[in-house]
Amino acid sequence: MTIRNLGSGFLILFGLLTLARADDKPTASTPVKHQITGLCMREREPDLREAIEKIPHVKLVSIDFTNAEATFEYDPAQAFPGAKPAQYVERFDSLLKNASTHTFGVKPLRTAPLESLKLIEIPVAGLDCKACSLGAYEAVYKLPGVERATASFREGRVMALIDPAKIDRAKLEEALKKRGVQVKAP
Repeated sequence: MTIRNLGSGFLILFGLLTLARADDKPTASTPVKHQITGLCMREREPDLREAIEKIPHVKLVSIDFTNAEATFEYDPAQAFPGAKPAQYVERFDSLLKNASTHTFGVKPLRTAPLESLKLIEIPVAGLDCKACSLGAYEAVYKLPGVERATASFREGRVMALIDPAKIDRAKLEEALKKRGVQVKAP
Protein backbone atom coordinates (compact mmCIF):
# COMPACT_ATOMS: atom_id res chain seq x y z
CA MET A 1 0.00 0.00 0.00
CA THR A 2 2.74 2.46 0.88
CA ILE A 3 4.65 1.68 -2.30
CA ARG A 4 1.51 2.15 -4.38
CA ASN A 5 0.77 5.58 -2.76
CA LEU A 6 4.37 6.63 -3.21
CA GLY A 7 4.14 5.57 -6.83
CA SER A 8 0.90 7.50 -7.32
CA GLY A 9 2.36 10.55 -5.62
CA PHE A 10 5.42 10.32 -7.86
CA LEU A 11 3.22 10.09 -10.94
CA ILE A 12 1.18 13.09 -9.83
CA LEU A 13 4.34 15.11 -9.05
CA PHE A 14 5.87 14.09 -12.40
CA GLY A 15 2.66 15.14 -14.17
CA LEU A 16 2.66 18.54 -12.43
CA LEU A 17 6.31 19.11 -13.31
CA THR A 18 5.59 18.22 -16.93
CA LEU A 19 2.66 20.65 -17.01
CA ALA A 20 4.77 23.37 -15.42
CA ARG A 21 7.45 22.87 -18.07
CA ALA A 22 4.82 23.00 -20.81
CA ASP A 23 3.49 26.30 -19.40
CA ASP A 24 7.02 27.74 -19.26
CA LYS A 25 7.61 27.13 -22.96
CA PRO A 26 7.92 30.42 -24.79
CA THR A 27 5.11 31.08 -27.17
CA ALA A 28 5.56 32.91 -30.43
CA SER A 29 6.38 36.58 -30.02
CA THR A 30 4.13 38.96 -31.88
CA PRO A 31 5.22 42.21 -33.53
CA VAL A 32 3.54 45.17 -31.84
CA LYS A 33 3.88 48.87 -32.66
CA HIS A 34 3.79 51.54 -29.93
CA GLN A 35 4.30 55.27 -29.80
CA ILE A 36 7.48 56.15 -27.90
CA THR A 37 7.73 59.10 -25.55
CA GLY A 38 11.15 60.63 -24.99
CA LEU A 39 12.38 60.02 -28.52
CA CYS A 40 12.86 63.75 -28.96
CA MET A 41 15.91 63.68 -31.21
CA ARG A 42 17.74 61.13 -33.37
CA GLU A 43 20.66 61.07 -30.96
CA ARG A 44 18.32 59.36 -28.44
CA GLU A 45 17.90 56.20 -30.55
CA PRO A 46 20.96 54.42 -29.05
CA ASP A 47 19.65 55.28 -25.56
CA LEU A 48 16.29 53.68 -26.43
CA ARG A 49 18.02 50.55 -27.75
CA GLU A 50 20.09 50.30 -24.56
CA ALA A 51 17.00 50.64 -22.36
CA ILE A 52 15.08 47.97 -24.29
CA GLU A 53 17.97 45.52 -23.89
CA LYS A 54 17.39 45.72 -20.11
CA ILE A 55 13.79 44.49 -20.43
CA PRO A 56 13.49 40.70 -20.50
CA HIS A 57 11.36 39.07 -23.21
CA VAL A 58 11.09 42.29 -25.29
CA LYS A 59 12.95 42.75 -28.57
CA LEU A 60 13.19 46.03 -30.47
CA VAL A 61 12.56 45.33 -34.16
CA SER A 62 12.62 48.82 -35.68
CA ILE A 63 12.36 52.52 -34.86
CA ASP A 64 10.34 55.02 -36.91
CA PHE A 65 11.77 58.31 -35.65
CA THR A 66 9.59 60.45 -37.93
CA ASN A 67 6.42 59.15 -36.26
CA ALA A 68 7.98 58.52 -32.79
CA GLU A 69 6.98 54.87 -33.07
CA ALA A 70 8.78 51.59 -32.65
CA THR A 71 7.98 47.98 -33.45
CA PHE A 72 8.69 45.39 -30.77
CA GLU A 73 8.37 41.63 -30.53
CA TYR A 74 7.14 40.11 -27.31
CA ASP A 75 4.82 37.53 -25.87
CA PRO A 76 2.65 39.48 -23.40
CA ALA A 77 2.30 36.45 -21.10
CA GLN A 78 6.08 36.35 -20.66
CA ALA A 79 6.86 40.06 -20.79
CA PHE A 80 3.98 41.14 -18.50
CA PRO A 81 3.08 38.11 -16.36
CA GLY A 82 -0.38 38.27 -14.83
CA ALA A 83 -1.39 41.34 -16.85
CA LYS A 84 -4.68 41.54 -18.70
CA PRO A 85 -4.62 42.77 -22.33
CA ALA A 86 -5.86 46.21 -21.24
CA GLN A 87 -2.79 46.49 -18.97
CA TYR A 88 -0.06 45.61 -21.51
CA VAL A 89 0.77 49.17 -22.57
CA GLU A 90 0.76 50.39 -18.96
CA ARG A 91 3.09 47.56 -17.88
CA PHE A 92 5.42 48.08 -20.84
CA ASP A 93 5.48 51.82 -20.12
CA SER A 94 6.47 51.15 -16.50
CA LEU A 95 9.24 48.72 -17.50
CA LEU A 96 10.64 51.11 -20.09
CA LYS A 97 10.55 54.08 -17.71
CA ASN A 98 12.44 52.07 -15.10
CA ALA A 99 14.99 50.81 -17.64
CA SER A 100 15.62 54.33 -18.98
CA THR A 101 15.61 56.28 -15.72
CA HIS A 102 12.22 57.74 -16.70
CA THR A 103 13.35 59.29 -19.99
CA PHE A 104 11.41 56.94 -22.31
CA GLY A 105 7.88 55.63 -22.19
CA VAL A 106 5.31 53.81 -24.29
CA LYS A 107 1.79 54.77 -25.20
CA PRO A 108 -0.76 53.50 -27.70
CA LEU A 109 -0.53 54.63 -31.31
CA ARG A 110 -2.31 57.89 -32.05
CA THR A 111 -5.90 57.60 -33.11
CA ALA A 112 -6.35 61.06 -34.66
CA PRO A 113 -6.03 60.97 -38.46
CA LEU A 114 -2.76 62.48 -39.66
CA GLU A 115 -4.55 64.84 -42.07
CA SER A 116 -6.39 66.50 -39.15
CA LEU A 117 -3.12 67.32 -37.36
CA LYS A 118 -0.91 70.38 -37.84
CA LEU A 119 2.90 70.57 -37.61
CA ILE A 120 4.18 73.57 -35.62
CA GLU A 121 7.86 74.57 -35.72
CA ILE A 122 9.15 76.90 -33.01
CA PRO A 123 12.65 78.40 -33.31
CA VAL A 124 14.54 78.23 -29.99
CA ALA A 125 17.94 79.15 -28.60
CA GLY A 126 19.85 77.69 -25.70
CA LEU A 127 22.35 75.05 -24.74
CA ASP A 128 23.28 72.19 -27.06
CA CYS A 129 22.79 69.01 -25.04
CA LYS A 130 20.48 66.00 -24.77
CA ALA A 131 19.17 67.07 -21.36
CA CYS A 132 18.11 70.52 -22.58
CA SER A 133 16.45 69.04 -25.64
CA LEU A 134 14.65 66.50 -23.46
CA GLY A 135 13.46 69.28 -21.13
CA ALA A 136 12.04 71.30 -24.03
CA TYR A 137 10.46 68.18 -25.49
CA GLU A 138 8.80 67.28 -22.19
CA ALA A 139 7.48 70.83 -21.81
CA VAL A 140 5.39 70.48 -24.97
CA TYR A 141 4.87 66.73 -25.37
CA LYS A 142 2.85 66.30 -22.20
CA LEU A 143 0.33 68.98 -23.19
CA PRO A 144 -3.13 67.77 -24.19
CA GLY A 145 -3.46 67.80 -27.97
CA VAL A 146 0.23 67.20 -28.73
CA GLU A 147 0.51 63.96 -30.68
CA ARG A 148 4.25 63.99 -31.36
CA ALA A 149 7.16 66.32 -30.61
CA THR A 150 10.86 66.69 -31.29
CA ALA A 151 13.37 69.12 -29.86
CA SER A 152 16.90 69.87 -30.94
CA PHE A 153 18.87 72.87 -29.81
CA ARG A 154 21.52 71.84 -32.34
CA GLU A 155 18.92 72.50 -35.05
CA GLY A 156 17.48 75.39 -33.03
CA ARG A 157 13.88 74.22 -33.05
CA VAL A 158 11.07 72.43 -31.29
CA MET A 159 8.51 70.75 -33.52
CA ALA A 160 5.11 69.50 -32.43
CA LEU A 161 2.41 67.66 -34.32
CA ILE A 162 -0.79 68.95 -32.74
CA ASP A 163 -4.53 68.61 -32.86
CA PRO A 164 -5.50 72.27 -33.56
CA ALA A 165 -8.88 71.72 -31.93
CA LYS A 166 -7.12 71.10 -28.57
CA ILE A 167 -3.97 73.28 -28.57
CA ASP A 168 -2.28 76.11 -30.46
CA ARG A 169 1.18 77.60 -31.01
CA ALA A 170 0.78 80.17 -28.21
CA LYS A 171 0.24 77.43 -25.60
CA LEU A 172 3.30 75.55 -26.85
CA GLU A 173 5.45 78.70 -26.63
CA GLU A 174 4.09 79.48 -23.17
CA ALA A 175 5.02 75.99 -21.93
CA LEU A 176 8.53 76.33 -23.35
CA LYS A 177 9.04 79.73 -21.71
CA LYS A 178 7.87 78.34 -18.35
CA ARG A 179 10.58 75.69 -18.70
CA GLY A 180 13.20 78.39 -19.32
CA VAL A 181 13.56 77.82 -23.06
CA GLN A 182 14.37 80.95 -25.06
CA VAL A 183 11.79 81.15 -27.88
CA LYS A 184 12.91 83.13 -30.92
CA ALA A 185 10.55 85.06 -33.20
CA PRO A 186 9.51 83.00 -36.27
